[in-house]
Amino acid sequence: MKHQRGRCRYNLGKVNSQCLIYPSTFIIFIKIRVIFSQRKQRSILRMPQITTILSNLVDVQNRQIKAVELKLLNGKISEINETDQKPNTYLLPGFIDAHVHVESSMLIPSEFARIAVTHGTIATISDPHEIANVLGIDGVEFMLENAKHTPFYFYFGAPSCVPATKFETAGAEITAQDLDYLLAKPEIVYMAEMMNFPGVIYQDKQVLEKLEVAKKHQKPIDGHAPGLKGDGMKTYFSAGITTDHECFEYDEAREKLLQGVIIMIREGSAARNFETLIPLMAEFPNQLMFCCDDKHPDNLIESHINDHVKRAVKKGYNLFDVIRAASINVIEHYNLPVGQLRIGDSADFIQVDNLTDFTILKTFIKGECVAENGKSNLTATLAPVVNQFNCSPKKTADFQLEINSKDVRVIEALDGLLITNEFISESVHANTEHDILKIAVVNRYHDAPVATALIKNFGLKSGAIASCVAHDCHNIVVVGTNDEDICEAVNSIIENKGGISLSNGAEKLVLPLPIAGIMTNESAETVAEKYIVLDRRAKELGSKLRAPYMSLSFMALLVIPALKLSDKGLFNGNTFEFTDVEL
Repeated sequence: MKHQRGRCRYNLGKVNSQCLIYPSTFIIFIKIRVIFSQRKQRSILRMPQITTILSNLVDVQNRQIKAVELKLLNGKISEINETDQKPNTYLLPGFIDAHVHVESSMLIPSEFARIAVTHGTIATISDPHEIANVLGIDGVEFMLENAKHTPFYFYFGAPSCVPATKFETAGAEITAQDLDYLLAKPEIVYMAEMMNFPGVIYQDKQVLEKLEVAKKHQKPIDGHAPGLKGDGMKTYFSAGITTDHECFEYDEAREKLLQGVIIMIREGSAARNFETLIPLMAEFPNQLMFCCDDKHPDNLIESHINDHVKRAVKKGYNLFDVIRAASINVIEHYNLPVGQLRIGDSADFIQVDNLTDFTILKTFIKGECVAENGKSNLTATLAPVVNQFNCSPKKTADFQLEINSKDVRVIEALDGLLITNEFISESVHANTEHDILKIAVVNRYHDAPVATALIKNFGLKSGAIASCVAHDCHNIVVVGTNDEDICEAVNSIIENKGGISLSNGAEKLVLPLPIAGIMTNESAETVAEKYIVLDRRAKELGSKLRAPYMSLSFMALLVIPALKLSDKGLFNGNTFEFTDVEL
């Protein structure tokens, strides 16, 4: 390179020509070429990636099945082209659980999602009132925050009844003003189950104020009305409440359907109403949804809404009606932005190998394959440990139950149902021969006297089982054959500030649940393994219940008749008032 009057001579590579330019001009020229080259490379890398899937599309809206080439672009369905090819797989809208308490799985939302997608579930209508009963609004926002870390669709509700009644101790209260704050959030899509059905029927001022808040925000109101019929039922649903997941009788559900109510067919770990209610599919396909409500970790690993679908189709109900109950009906009722396998929709769907067993091959959310052949592609995001657990260890004497009368009221647990019966028995204490055991509820939020009563059908021949997964206030509930094991099982939970436990003499088992006393950061597989050990041991000790711990968790749920126990005493769910153990 030779300098000539302030100019330079450069060889420009392949051009092989000599140009006279100023040095500064040349540097700008080179920079422009580099920037152009980089942008070109980036534009090539960012070119839209089109994914093509050859399969049979189950078109629920038009009630037809057709072979198609489905094209995905930027997370949406860009094209659906019919083809003469004969694929051997089927595309369905992703399944949606129409009512679930994620907390009952003992898993944080991101871990729940990791497992749910393997069963073809892409969304849930989730009521966070379990954690809200412990931590209030902070608990709801905890769930919202963790849910942000997964592509799974979590649609949360604003818990309407925290606490569920005034006859128990909760860790927090959610007022009408709190509901106004929550329902203003776009990620809160409905007002969760209005459990205080007597309050609605008898025009309780605070209850009506809460209903008006939901109407102000134009968001659906979920119902909770177990066994309610006749004029009381009509009054309850005329208040603007639109759904019910608590039906346990065919005639009860049909009466509500004729009133225009949307009925959710529930099959969870404890409450199992599928066999009773599924015949309604023939007459009311557009008013039914599927839900699990409460699903323990071992059952979640086994199946989810896919089980409802498989069983309904095997019973001979119309495929399109069944898929509608598992997806489209939920989308339409809650006005969800979830794809329905149409052009322009978000690419949210599942691919199955047949329309009998519905084996899930792949699950897609927003065009991303989130599960394949039973393996999840999602990862859970660890959540901070939040809790409220303030009671002291108990003594054996705290669980004494004085009975002086001839006859006593006994809670009769019913397998597969959340309702209980009131059973009248001659005066006995814990008596394994007659399967009448002691039940107690311990206030976890502060030290208070222990509430004790009697219960039938848990079947234990020795030992005790306890849990602070106890709907809805999540105090500690325990059933056992003797005060020593009862006390030990309770203290195991207090020591860990939450969990489920078993005590049988020298044998002590506990599954710690440090997050709000009802969840853990551990993986679903780990939690399920520990839970299975406890469940198996409870059955080995004599329990004949299908899910002893899940059944136990509902023995303190006062809004489900007929007889339950709160931390304040024995409660009649029919008359909505306390009652005595002794007649």
